[in-house]
Amino acid sequence: MTPFGQRLRALREKQGISLTELATALHVSPAYLSALEHGKRGRPSAGLIHQVNEHFGLIWDDAEELVRLARLSHPRVVVDTAGLSPQATELANRLARTIRDLPEERVAALLALLERPLD
Repeated sequence: MTPFGQRLRALREKQGISLTELATALHVSPAYLSALEHGKRGRPSAGLIHQVNEHFGLIWDDAEELVRLARLSHPRVVVDTAGLSPQATELANRLARTIRDLPEERVAALLALLERPLD
């Protein structure tokens, strides 16, 4: 599941809307919406994000948060380390190789570390 998919599912469940009902309202197929929720499709389009914001009445910070989550929701990431240090290349490769085995606590700790401002 992607960050966008997780938020979309939470919005849908909070309002008691089925996947099929939301898909109909957004003019997309239930299969597509399910794939978005489960991280089996790439980032949603700007148009779909706008439709979701309108459908759920999200404005200001909530709407911007959905856009931010969509940007972070590509399930197949490519990291270009050309021109970076050998350590950066090693980090990218080790993360790609081990991410499936990392416990959620470690993932959360790494995210927290990356969110800290650089000194």
